[in-house]
Amino acid sequence: MPLGADKLSFEETTTMQIAFIGLGNMGAPMAANLAKAGHTVIGFDTAGTTAEGVTNAATVSEAVTGADVVITMLPNGAILRGVADQVIPAMKPGATLVDCSTVDVDSARAVAEQAQAAGLKAVDAPVSGGVGGATAGTLTFMAGGTEDAFHVAKPLFDIMGQKAVHCGASGAGQAAKICNNMILGVTMIATCEAFALADKLGLDRQKMFDVVSTSSGYSWTMNAYTPAPGVGATSPADNGYKPGFASELMLKDLRLSQQAAESADADTPMGQLAAALYEQFVERENGKGMDFSAMLPRFEKRGRG
Repeated sequence: MPLGADKLSFEETTTMQIAFIGLGNMGAPMAANLAKAGHTVIGFDTAGTTAEGVTNAATVSEAVTGADVVITMLPNGAILRGVADQVIPAMKPGATLVDCSTVDVDSARAVAEQAQAAGLKAVDAPVSGGVGGATAGTLTFMAGGTEDAFHVAKPLFDIMGQKAVHCGASGAGQAAKICNNMILGVTMIATCEAFALADKLGLDRQKMFDVVSTSSGYSWTMNAYTPAPGVGATSPADNGYKPGFASELMLKDLRLSQQAAESADADTPMGQLAAALYEQFVERENGKGMDFSAMLPRFEKRGRG
């Protein structure tokens, strides 16, 4: 959905000074959409990348000084904790820290506690929708934190995305993202296995899709992100499995799910197996840099043993 009538225009909400830390493939278009909506956006990225309409700062501290809201989009929990150590002391009292990274629940909660102890508001708000959603402003935000903190961030979520769900206290956003993507990883493996089995049974892929997509095997991976080229929805399978969502990112999320399961003493055997399969695919086969649906050609080449 483009920015327009279905978005809050900046006239309808308070113009903010926003610091955006992490201008990578996801962060840059998100920051650009905030700037396009009329907010003042100061960006920083260690790689020196920039975004349209965003003023680059020389340091993290320079970027966040005077900001009403600081948004981070970072690779992992360790980096988030390190950035938080720099950012939180430099933020003005009462400002809001919004972390849109996908990280472990413990890191999300630790950073939120650190921010709150410094007199700041904090929201963990990982996203779903990929680079395409970041560019189009159609992301889904899964948010954890207090009602007050979510209220501050919500108008910005409405610019960067099409849906924002307040999932609960700090860490709840990460918990929702991790659970969602564990389901996604497990379901994609099952969908790819089914197509590979259909091939070996001599069942036409289109016929299998026609049955499964309207029967009890219906799933998002089958109907909206079909891993078989030329069948069902147009997806990365129709573009040589160039990633919409890379296999190594799925592996990261599945590892986070298992880290959370261990911490919570939760039995997740399918999630554990999915993590092991994506680890093999990414680290010992040819899956790195390919879409996570490229599990289908992997299974096509394999036999039972």
